[in-house]
Amino acid sequence: MFYQLMKYVLLGPLLRLLFRPRIEGLEHIPEDGAAIVAGNHLSFSDHFLMPVVLKRRITFLAKQEYFTGPGLKGRLTAAFFRSAGQIPVDRSGKEAGKAAIREGLGVLSKGELLGIYPEGTRSHDGRLYKGKVGVAVMAITAGVPVIPCAMVGTFEIQPPGQVVPKVRRVTIRFGEPLDFSRYAGMEGEKAAVRAVTDEIMYEILALSGQEYVDAYAAKVKAAEEQSKAANAKAPRKFPRRGR
Repeated sequence: MFYQLMKYVLLGPLLRLLFRPRIEGLEHIPEDGAAIVAGNHLSFSDHFLMPVVLKRRITFLAKQEYFTGPGLKGRLTAAFFRSAGQIPVDRSGKEAGKAAIREGLGVLSKGELLGIYPEGTRSHDGRLYKGKVGVAVMAITAGVPVIPCAMVGTFEIQPPGQVVPKVRRVTIRFGEPLDFSRYAGMEGEKAAVRAVTDEIMYEILALSGQEYVDAYAAKVKAAEEQSKAANAKAPRKFPRRGR
């Protein structure tokens, strides 16, 4: 009930008015039955803009931090995600990936749409990063199609760290469904799930036109932050004055 209220009465009309999203390939989303929508992740706004343009309800596996944020903003964010039926996923620890897969398969088993960002986190610089294989495991195990999706322009309206998004037009592109039935029963084989994941990321790349980085976003971001911290701590060297 709350999901419908937010989408069609409260939030949806406002987002359509402000960002006037161009929607391409919406016909590729099946009218019924289970499917995975796998997209790039450029902005916090992605969580709201994609569901608004879809005719069907979509459930995302959302990081647990969205449900535990401090202050008024944190409480409002948590309330929205819970009311919209989004699923919190703990991304820490060795069992985090398995838990996310179990939750995702639960959504698919009910014949619903599952939204997932294979990169595992938002891009911190607008580039597309290597996908994690969980999306492939779920697609093969459940035997469902994967619809690639590209959010274009959302990084510019709300890059990481920006609270209030800029009012600009964005584009949301959906590609043709990808069929991985040829990999049936191979969800436990590393080469197979890597191949499926890379194919999905290639299709997202073709839709988005981003620069691709063959490394995980979280690792690249962590390395950059460590480098900045080390440079900040390093003693500054001043040139000697001539005598």
